[in-house]
Amino acid sequence: MKILFSLLFAFTLVFAGDATIEVIKKVDALPSIAIEDASMSYNDTFKLQFFKSLVADLNVISLFNVDRHYRTSEFDANSVLVKNKDMNYVVRYKMQNDDNGALNVEMKILQDNATVFSKSYKIGRRDIYMFISHAIAYDINEFMGEPSVAWMKRKVIFSRIVGPKKSEIVISDYSLAYQHVMVKGGFDVFPKWANHKQNAFYYTALDTAQPTLKKVDMKTLKVSSIISSDGMMICSDVSRDGKTLLLTMAKKGQPDIYTYNVETHRYRRETTYGGIDVNAQFMDKNKIIFISSRLGYPNVFSKDLATKEVEQLVYYGKSNSACSSNGKYIVYKARETSNAFERNTFNLHLISMKTDFIRRLTATGVNEFPRFSEDGDAILFIKNYKNQSSIGIIRLTHNKNYLFPLKYGKVQSMDW
Repeated sequence: MKILFSLLFAFTLVFAGDATIEVIKKVDALPSIAIEDASMSYNDTFKLQFFKSLVADLNVISLFNVDRHYRTSEFDANSVLVKNKDMNYVVRYKMQNDDNGALNVEMKILQDNATVFSKSYKIGRRDIYMFISHAIAYDINEFMGEPSVAWMKRKVIFSRIVGPKKSEIVISDYSLAYQHVMVKGGFDVFPKWANHKQNAFYYTALDTAQPTLKKVDMKTLKVSSIISSDGMMICSDVSRDGKTLLLTMAKKGQPDIYTYNVETHRYRRETTYGGIDVNAQFMDKNKIIFISSRLGYPNVFSKDLATKEVEQLVYYGKSNSACSSNGKYIVYKARETSNAFERNTFNLHLISMKTDFIRRLTATGVNEFPRFSEDGDAILFIKNYKNQSSIGIIRLTHNKNYLFPLKYGKVQSMDW
């Protein structure tokens, strides 16, 4: 297994069968890759934008030492540029505009001056060029025989605070290069995709008489009110089939976890503890993970919805206030400091369901809202540090972390 130095951390973590095991090993050399732009259409500014996006994507798939020099060539040239002759791989692409204004991209991978892979891409508008960049990186990852990075092609939805009791709900790519505001003008938070297809989403409206869960159909832009509750109303997770929601509501005065059936419009209370139970996530069809104050401080618990059995899952940290699970592992947010005169640090930690190992994933700032990718290989999270709000990606199997800063506002919550 290739072991990489993290760009953000001074230590190296390696896993052998368990992603939480911490070991120190020598760094192996990665193959080198360079990029050659053979585009004829478009101005230099756009060409450089696309190039930078592709460089970032190739870094994120974590398979290569990526050359950052921008160089141009002829698409059908028989050999790579002289400056790239020692590279293990060269990616050459050509962008062109068709009569309908669509962006067309031809791409090929060269090894020893021979084409070993090629593919064509097309997208309706050039302002969403980053999705072609993500697709190219995805296909290169597939060509290299690595586990899928399908999460690169998924959309991210997040709420950002832009003023006092004012927010926007934004749809973006994982790198925040593309952003489209879907809901604005009110105080709307906690967006959540309604299904795997990402063609609808839920969010909580806080500027109504009661906190209200609403649903937006992406195709028709129709907004529907789903359910309201005094005190608190959050959709924290959606089942794989999209039929069951996990809600946090305070109908009995204290926040509890409820399941909501999308088809029957009925809800059922799943936790009855007299304190605080919030932020539930599905572990499987009949089991959830959630945050509870039943120890006197926030911590991570699971509950079997059939047997009603409750189990404590985390034994490290005294303020563990957010979590996510992919079945095998749990990632959670823990407070590392508690000083009234300094900013507290909240880091993400990874634990296995089968071992006692704990792996710290972040080192500075406030790191929160962790969300596993569907394949469990990547974790998306929010990082706030030195007045900068970012969305981060953690590549677990490659021990690499990347941050994508938000240009304005503060990320409140997100989903992908």
